[in-house]
Amino acid sequence: MADPPRLHPEDRADFEAVLDLALSTADIHGAVRADPTGRTAAHLRAHALAHADDITAAAGEPYRAYRAARTAARQDARRPLATGTLLPALAVLTPLVAATSAGALLLLGGLLQVADAPGPLPGSLVAAGWTLALVAAVTGLVGLAALLRSALGGRAERVEHARLAWRQALLDRGILPHLLRHPAVAHAEAGITPCSPPDTLAPCPARAGKDRTPCSD
Repeated sequence: MADPPRLHPEDRADFEAVLDLALSTADIHGAVRADPTGRTAAHLRAHALAHADDITAAAGEPYRAYRAARTAARQDARRPLATGTLLPALAVLTPLVAATSAGALLLLGGLLQVADAPGPLPGSLVAAGWTLALVAAVTGLVGLAALLRSALGGRAERVEHARLAWRQALLDRGILPHLLRHPAVAHAEAGITPCSPPDTLAPCPARAGKDRTPCSD
């Protein structure tokens, strides 16, 4: 069994974005809104960031899939264009055949012109050669642009799809369950008003109308 994945540094920004989204959900926002000082939100955020690896492990499979797709895309970007499909083959062969034909026609037409061959044939061959040369140049550029666009677009789409799937799993399986288990959120869900820190010995707001017993919990 593979070890649980750790959060990669370049994915920390995505983790923090999903964390901010989780803090704004209804289940968590109630606990955050109950503390007007904002300390609860800051504490929940810091606590989640401190346990980022554990939270990431909860969405381990989608995270592995995302990183694998990203790594494959980067490796493909460093390789020469593939020729295993019809489009890459056509993109390579069309300008190659046109260029070869152009070279042959230009050479033959030039030789006939040097030999002072009679008739319009030498000029026609040279003109056809230059036409094919132009075709080779245009088709080469168009084919290269189409291949690059198709390859890069397909890779980027696969990577983005895997990234979104990981972020959703991170929210549903990792961050939200982690935050819901935190005492500040659990108390808010149960209707318990958190007390002040023990060192302040301030009365609990929830008990203020009943007694003046200092908070010790």
